[in-house]
Amino acid sequence: MEKKFSLIATIPISEKWEAATARISPIYQRENDPRSPFARDYTRIIHSTGFRRLKHKTQVFFSPQSDHICTRIEHVLHVESIATAISASLGLNSELVRSIAVGHDLGHSPFGHKGERVLNDISLKVTGEKFWHEKNSLFCVDYLELLEDDQRHRQTLNLTYAVRDGLISHCGEATKNHLHPRADAVDLYTLTTPGGEEPFTYEGCVVKMADRISYIGRDIEDALALGVLTDENMRELTELVGEYAGDRINNTIIINHLINDLCRSSDPDAGICFSDLTNEFICLLGEFNLKHIYRNPRVSRAEKFFEIMIREIFKLLFDCFDGEHTLQRLDEMQKIYPKLFAAFYNWLSTYWTLVRDAKQLNPAIFDLSYEADYARAVISYIAGMSDRYAIECFNEIISF
Repeated sequence: MEKKFSLIATIPISEKWEAATARISPIYQRENDPRSPFARDYTRIIHSTGFRRLKHKTQVFFSPQSDHICTRIEHVLHVESIATAISASLGLNSELVRSIAVGHDLGHSPFGHKGERVLNDISLKVTGEKFWHEKNSLFCVDYLELLEDDQRHRQTLNLTYAVRDGLISHCGEATKNHLHPRADAVDLYTLTTPGGEEPFTYEGCVVKMADRISYIGRDIEDALALGVLTDENMRELTELVGEYAGDRINNTIIINHLINDLCRSSDPDAGICFSDLTNEFICLLGEFNLKHIYRNPRVSRAEKFFEIMIREIFKLLFDCFDGEHTLQRLDEMQKIYPKLFAAFYNWLSTYWTLVRDAKQLNPAIFDLSYEADYARAVISYIAGMSDRYAIECFNEIISF
């Protein structure tokens, strides 16, 4: 039996195929490479430094002592698993789905959404631009992440348009149901708001829904394991959603129900969607999580500490801007704070316009003669930090 979306999947016969597989620049080819364009993207993403750091970045709960509490990299793999199952059921391109899923949070800041909000506040004040992790994921794969080619030249990941589009369009916090892809392959840097535009492909729409599915139940499971949720909270949850899920509410049941409902409800006319009843169920779960988990005093107390760390690291690095003397200031600060400033200096040397590496083909993206560009560099560097590294840098700042 033909699957619902098999005729409009992003495959070679699709009218969107050429635009979907377009790259910013030519990519070198190996002889007899069995991989599709999207499979090559998948490999590039999982070999990136940003992907490796996700194992030390907060999902919801910071630095859990238990190995069984979700980190950002586990969340990414959960999204991949869920999205792949959905795409296979609907007849979509699972290789494209997998690539978007594993890369969708590459640009996420340390300390979860609190870190993202702090960097956004800083960015608005010093550059006038918003910082949001979806757009930063695109920026990372387009400019910051580098891999050696067959000539040992460092080049950007140079991903296909459909994967790059999926990264910036994935906003799992958006609650819209019935997703249809947009028609045009627009310049992705003209997108200004998280979730403001739907993805270019149905595969991107699936990842957006899978992101929503992946965390809604897992956050409850983790909160229970850590004692953030009480028995009273769980009784409230059962009363709230019992008519939808019964009294056995756990992550496995929630994910199974949501995947099955979405696969049954979605079709080319309705789009990628849940049934109205299940969408209402998800919204109720989201409201419960917001009230009892994300705004829990234990979580908010930790977030105050995260904000102090990020602001202090930014201020120390940003205060080194001194026009043509900035590099000298950075060099001098290495004597006082070697961990933070030596690493930042080395990282920055890859991207600034004043010094170029002959084997670095990535175009210069930060002009250190401009204060706003220097601020963007500092924000990008902090966004790439793992939680653990940010804490080490902060401890260096406050130590004597």
